[in-house]
Amino acid sequence: MAILFSPPSDQIKGVILKPMHRLPLLIITFGLALLPLPLSVWPSLVISIFGFFLLIQSFTLKLEFTPDDLVVWQLGYELRRFPFKNWIAWRLLLPRLPGLLYFRETASPHLLPILFNPTDLKNQLTKRVGSLEISIQ
Repeated sequence: MAILFSPPSDQIKGVILKPMHRLPLLIITFGLALLPLPLSVWPSLVISIFGFFLLIQSFTLKLEFTPDDLVVWQLGYELRRFPFKNWIAWRLLLPRLPGLLYFRETASPHLLPILFNPTDLKNQLTKRVGSLEISIQ
């Protein structure tokens, strides 16, 4: 069941991150750069289609940090809620490049492409679950 994105006014509003289209555009560019190589056209096509999929996702998905949860919204409907109380660890992988967000809940691990401003994402994660960050050794 989807929930329409209209949080009650008496509830504390969360922080919604700005989208960043860098990762999808780099993947599309990489896929198109493979076209002149003496390879089959299929690798280029698959990589470019994946990049276009991520580009569409970067326009339709919103990531909201509420006081208790990480909420994923798509076109105004709640897709998934990740309560911070269930988090075990998190880490940004390759944050300077278009990277990935890894976080583990008690039930399962998650790996998400960073389709949002990585600085804002790290700031919000540090603020909400900073003690759970996996440090680089």
